[in-house]
Amino acid sequence: MEDLDLKEIKQRSLKIRERYHQLEQQHQGSNWTVEEDALAFLTDAGLVGRLTMSQQGRWPKGEQTIPELEHKLGECVWWLTILADRMGLDINEATEKFLTKTEKLLE
Repeated sequence: MEDLDLKEIKQRSLKIRERYHQLEQQHQGSNWTVEEDALAFLTDAGLVGRLTMSQQGRWPKGEQTIPELEHKLGECVWWLTILADRMGLDINEATEKFLTKTEKLLE
């Protein structure tokens, strides 16, 4: 498997989100709001926490912990990419600014 860069992640994420918008239109008559997307992200982030506890032997989840954890980690990256785009932010710039600022703080 090759490494993905943020540009490719963003491109692919936006295509997937558009397909979900089509399903939302079909089933609910409207797209989810940015707030609903943020809530969905927070729900998935919470599941990452529970799956992490399971992976560390602190919560009895079952045998599918690793595949579910991988899925939810990827889904959280996807949601963050989508949220940034919907709020008019560039995930590449936001990540670069965070890394640069944090590196400087820790020098």
